[in-house]
Amino acid sequence: MRKSSRRSAILATVGWLAVGIGAEMAPAIAAEDALRVGMVPDAGATQVSIEEKAPLRDYLAKALGRPVALIIPTNYNATVEALGNGSLDFAYLGGLTYVKAHERYGVVPLVQRDSDREFHSLFITAANSPVRTLRDLKGKRFAFGDINSTSGHLMPYAALAESGIDAETDLNYRYTGSHPATAKAVEAGIVDAGAIDESVYKAMLADHKLDAAKLRIFYTTPAFVDYVWVARKDVGQKERDAFTAAFLQLDKAQNGNILAILRGDKFVRATDAEYGDLRKIAQELKLF
Repeated sequence: MRKSSRRSAILATVGWLAVGIGAEMAPAIAAEDALRVGMVPDAGATQVSIEEKAPLRDYLAKALGRPVALIIPTNYNATVEALGNGSLDFAYLGGLTYVKAHERYGVVPLVQRDSDREFHSLFITAANSPVRTLRDLKGKRFAFGDINSTSGHLMPYAALAESGIDAETDLNYRYTGSHPATAKAVEAGIVDAGAIDESVYKAMLADHKLDAAKLRIFYTTPAFVDYVWVARKDVGQKERDAFTAAFLQLDKAQNGNILAILRGDKFVRATDAEYGDLRKIAQELKLF
């Protein structure tokens, strides 16, 4: 894939993958009554990734007392637009997609993992690579994730700029569309380095989806605020409160499988004010 402009990437075709309502829900309940819950495809939009999240769908359906349709649009921007056009009621967004969705459609932040308050992007390269610093990337092949990803594009782009690297002129870069795709591109030698969500990278190593002997982290960004669960602005307060409570009540002892799917240990309430610095960075880099 050749370097593509941000504009053309944002206009990528919209697609959907979904897991239907929980099997335990009464068949008399119509599918159109289901709450539609979306998730940005940070770990990829594949049928396997959707099926792996079925326990989360079932947990939410039980906690909310309503059927739930869990949906993963094929790109980040599609998730934002689905909140705007009413196709989704709730969604899991990255920090950049959140500030865009809040600005355009008034989405309401609800909860986030406690780790999302101190999140990082990792720059990875091959274990035997000569790349040791960000400045070593000049002239190299580089992979970002989705153009609207906070940890896969915005914050790595900012870190590069801070180090004196202009991605537009100093790198031969591409967008892979997801964090796993970035990791695999680096592992396979398709690119010299890439930027990835720290939680996805750690999960892939733990699940043996990456060969730890082939990869090396050479830079970690300063902490920033990232992912958040939101409600479409028209969703009622009662539904928002129930959705929030379902996440705040997650306990590692009893809901370890759900937390593993979410790559977290604990959820806390989220506020728009937390995203002020990220919003400013996105505006300065003309990414928002």
